[in-house]
Amino acid sequence: MNPSELTEDALVEQPALQLLSQLGWQVISGFDEALGPAGTLGRDSQSEPVLGHRLRDALRALNPGLPESALGDAIDQLTRDRSVMDGVRANREVYELLREGAKVEVTGSDGSLQATTVRLIDWSHTDANDWLAVSQFWIAGDMYKRRADIVLFVNGIPLVLVELKVSHKNVRNAYDDNLRDYRDTVPHLFWFNVFVVLSNGAETRVGSTSASWGHFAEWKRINSEGEQGIVSLETALRGTCDPYRLLDLVENFVVYTERPGGLVKALAKNHQYLGVNNSLEGLRELQQREGRLGVFWHTQGSGKSLSMLWFTQKVLRKEPGNWTFVLVTDRRELDEQLYETFADSGVITAGQRVHAEDSAHLRELLGQDHRYVFTLIHKFIPPERGQRMPVLSERDDIVVVTDEAHRTQYDTLAANMRLALPNASYLGFTGTPLIAGEEETRRVFGDYVSIYNFRDSIDDGATVPLYYENRTPELQLTNDDFDEELEDLLEAAELDDAQERAVARRFGQQYELITRPNRLEEVAADLVRHFVNRGFRGKAMYVAIDKATAVRMFELVEAEWVRYLAELEAELTNTPELERQHLESRIDFMRGTDMAVVVSQAQNEVADMETAGLDIAKHRKRMRDEDLDSKFKDPDDPFRLVFVCAMWLTGFDSPSTSTVYLDKPMRNHVLMQTIARANRVFPDKDNGLIVDYVGVFRNLERALAIYAAERVGPESGVDSPIRPKDELIAELEAALSDIVDFCDAHDVDLHDLESAQGFEFIALQKAAVEALLVDEQTRRQYVALAQRVRSTFKALLPDPEAIEVTHRVAVIRSIASKIESTSEVPDISGVMSSVSDLLDRSVGAKEYIIRSAGSADPLLDLSALDFDQLAFHFAANKRTVARAIEKDLEQRLDDAVRKNPMRLDLAERFRRLIDEYNAGTHNLEEFLRRLKAINDELTEEEQRAVREDLSEAELAIYDLLTKPEPELTEAEARKVKGAARKLLQHVEDKLVLDWKKLQQTRSAVRVTIKRVLDDELPEVYDLELLETKTGSIFDHISTSYFNDGRSVYDAAAQVARAGTAVATLPAAAEEVSDELLAVAAVDPDVRARLMEKLYGANATWARSTEELLGGENREIEYKQTARWNVREQRKDRAMEGVVVKTIAGMLNDHGGTLLIGVTDDGEPVGLDNDYALVRPPNADGFVNWLDTLFDNSLGHAGAHRLTIRMDQVDGHDVCRIDIPASSRPIWVKNPKGDDTLYQRRNNSTRAVPADELDIFLPDRFG
Repeated sequence: MNPSELTEDALVEQPALQLLSQLGWQVISGFDEALGPAGTLGRDSQSEPVLGHRLRDALRALNPGLPESALGDAIDQLTRDRSVMDGVRANREVYELLREGAKVEVTGSDGSLQATTVRLIDWSHTDANDWLAVSQFWIAGDMYKRRADIVLFVNGIPLVLVELKVSHKNVRNAYDDNLRDYRDTVPHLFWFNVFVVLSNGAETRVGSTSASWGHFAEWKRINSEGEQGIVSLETALRGTCDPYRLLDLVENFVVYTERPGGLVKALAKNHQYLGVNNSLEGLRELQQREGRLGVFWHTQGSGKSLSMLWFTQKVLRKEPGNWTFVLVTDRRELDEQLYETFADSGVITAGQRVHAEDSAHLRELLGQDHRYVFTLIHKFIPPERGQRMPVLSERDDIVVVTDEAHRTQYDTLAANMRLALPNASYLGFTGTPLIAGEEETRRVFGDYVSIYNFRDSIDDGATVPLYYENRTPELQLTNDDFDEELEDLLEAAELDDAQERAVARRFGQQYELITRPNRLEEVAADLVRHFVNRGFRGKAMYVAIDKATAVRMFELVEAEWVRYLAELEAELTNTPELERQHLESRIDFMRGTDMAVVVSQAQNEVADMETAGLDIAKHRKRMRDEDLDSKFKDPDDPFRLVFVCAMWLTGFDSPSTSTVYLDKPMRNHVLMQTIARANRVFPDKDNGLIVDYVGVFRNLERALAIYAAERVGPESGVDSPIRPKDELIAELEAALSDIVDFCDAHDVDLHDLESAQGFEFIALQKAAVEALLVDEQTRRQYVALAQRVRSTFKALLPDPEAIEVTHRVAVIRSIASKIESTSEVPDISGVMSSVSDLLDRSVGAKEYIIRSAGSADPLLDLSALDFDQLAFHFAANKRTVARAIEKDLEQRLDDAVRKNPMRLDLAERFRRLIDEYNAGTHNLEEFLRRLKAINDELTEEEQRAVREDLSEAELAIYDLLTKPEPELTEAEARKVKGAARKLLQHVEDKLVLDWKKLQQTRSAVRVTIKRVLDDELPEVYDLELLETKTGSIFDHISTSYFNDGRSVYDAAAQVARAGTAVATLPAAAEEVSDELLAVAAVDPDVRARLMEKLYGANATWARSTEELLGGENREIEYKQTARWNVREQRKDRAMEGVVVKTIAGMLNDHGGTLLIGVTDDGEPVGLDNDYALVRPPNADGFVNWLDTLFDNSLGHAGAHRLTIRMDQVDGHDVCRIDIPASSRPIWVKNPKGDDTLYQRRNNSTRAVPADELDIFLPDRFG
């Protein structure tokens, strides 16, 4: 393949045009457009977005009999100048003309003027319209001219813009570089646009004309929700630009809504389009379904209200009949919100009286000609207690649409709805699935008609991921120790005064536990610090058990806020400049933050609150006088923290909300609806965070299991994702038995540890750690067994069976934590790749307990150690100390190699020593002796720059020029030092911003290096040697000097690394200090190291192996075997190559995880065939063989970064290899030819062709 075949046009645009042609579009290139009526497109000027000649011809065909004057009038209405209008309002005006036609007047046969409509598009017959796809379409604005990749014209009107990028470019570039520019430079093109498609061929996003990037979504499915989702340009074009689907999408799935910030245009996303059309099919089968149209389950935050609107509007527009929709909710605020959505979208006239006040009024409204009637479920109550619900209407063209169709109230009132409207049809919208006990819901509505679950919405980007953080105070009882009866009472969410008193009376112990002052004070103190120190500072909600607690928490937080602000302000005076900016930003954030209480009214609330020592009046005044709802929804308003107990937990949409603090027992629907407050998409918001102060984790796990599943239950044939408790008990017993046996085999008595206390426990713990650090395999096995115990124990809590072994599990975990603290191994491969900025993300999924104080990790200054006395002082704990020395020495080597690549040999010796020790080649004393030798040599090396009268940067150049050759006299060596100094002076002038990204600047740097060396080096350097040294130094400069003007030698970088060496790279995210965050804020290398330390270089690393079995993707790959050809039942070296290529591809991409011993379908099958081919024939032998394979194939730079471990899944061994993103290219060695560079492409790996290397390498590695 030659380079001309690798362009955007060849790889993406031409295939797209071919597909459009297959779909029925005429395809024309506009690149060399000839203007004029007989020209390419019939335009007189490139400033015309509408193709006038095609439009007029189409109008003649669509409107036979209408005079040319009427057609001309319609064209004038469509094409009039709208440049003084807001862009979205101009777009809506054109859209309404397209949808409804242009109103014109014609002269009748009697000479009078008669009103008529000119159709611009035939919405029912695709063949009646003109379909034209123009590539390279020129469009001129007032000052600029732009060329769009593809514009799709229907009857000469530009309805769709397709903007493309070459496949190795990020699809977002099409938005940032092109679409945003077009909106500014040629805005009149977008008066007519309905939607935009952005793609690089592999990744594709679809969004409305004016949508921000966050609202461009993937279009994965074409015909049905059951399809395997495929993200590609072909899928998106077939799903949206097939003429039939395009007409459907444009006519029925666009809405304009008035918002406080202006008019907003929305286009249905893939799941809404398919879901609404599924529901419509149910309506067309009304008789067969006996009025049960089904349950429309789309998870919270995925746009259910708009789906309701599009469903009802499409029925009114496309289905014959005099339809009336009764929209039912169970709370007044939800009723008002739904009404406002429809009114703000122009579907109903604002102020129109269509709210049913009672059953009599509902009867009256249904007897009138209303398209929409809004009511509460509570209106379906007989006038007199004990009476039968009267019939309110016998019409058969009423469709009852309910929001949250299966809350508790529906079960009790559903029968009344049926009696009141016996011939109506019923469609239930819900953000939560049907679960056991909701059979009445199914009887009323039927089964699912559309499913878009929690997992789907996150995968598609319709909502952001939610992270969970347990911050339950230690003084709290065990996490979920609340009677289900209490949860039942609270599940109603909105308690009246009598119910709140009943909670306090009937559940005194639990209620008092949650509400007692010292607990609330501790929660308040933690909340203030957590809220202020989050990465993304979105808005937040604190959810209290009742109104009084909400008010009390406001007061406690307010007081703690003042204390913490004063503390930060005091710190500011003594804060180093490097950290000052981060601290000042927190202080400014606190000074500018407003908070409020939002709770429902109650009779006698002032007196009742006063009895509790609380003042509700001042809060009620704010709720009455201010529009707190709008303020909280406004991301720019300083009202950032709200205290609630029930209000705003359902149906309240505030996209900038990123954190929910839960301090109220919840479960099932209410729990999921509450946490969904944080899952809306918002710019720069990567995730929502759920902070749990009351311990709802078990309920959350249960809810998420159901919410992320498809249909569950006996009718579906799918087992519930919730496992029986007995299985967990048996699993915990087995896990404990296995770890006790393992410890016994290594002379560790867990029973002694359980009974020990104080200093005795510390001594036994140290001895246990020492015994389990005998070799790397033993260490890994213990940590894996301990993790199995812990995960099973946590899943079983708060069951009494788990509580009984709490102390034993804590002992097991304490040993594992101690072992892990000795095993942090920094990377010494050179400059690490930059990863996502820690400061831009919320920390999630870490269990956390609020403590009064934390203990710092022991610090070890290796340069101060006396190795000769080490054995004497620490004879009983040699392994532990050796591990700590190893860790610290690696950090120093990391820094040394980073500054001077000629020190790599020292690092290689150190790595070999570690490998030899782990393999049992050296005993502990010999290992310590050799560590001392390397330490002494490193200390000498660290001081050499001073002795040579060079800086560290100059020393690196000098070493590259003199090692391994040539031999120099003293005079020649002095001259080489001068050359090193002068070279740096000249080169640093060439290192402009982003210098590595441009061929021109890279060439300038190389030319400068060669010129200075040619001028300054002594004659002992011949031309061949000069060329070699030039290449080595250029490679070093590329690695050590960044695109932003900094280098590994900068003072800021040194400060950062010094800070990292002393107190940093903690074991857990919650231990990251403010000081380290301040350093990470200015140093991307420190950020990269910190992220890899905490999470690994890839998101897959933090997940268990079982969690990775859900399917392959770009970052997760399965291989059934590494050596055995399953199909041919023989050893096959080709299998080894496949494994190596996959790992190399992930190293050169974003990293990932490879699982060996797993079929393509994600089924663990074990490694017995592979074990039979290695020595010894077991897991150890297999891992050793893999180490050798990777060393030989990938070299040390690639192989040593891999983390290999063996896991047990369903009784089968699975080899897991976690692969970080490499900071430099990793080539696969080929003994028979040139080395090969591999890259990941979606779910596969491919060799990068030679003619793509010049593009791939700078784009990926800089």
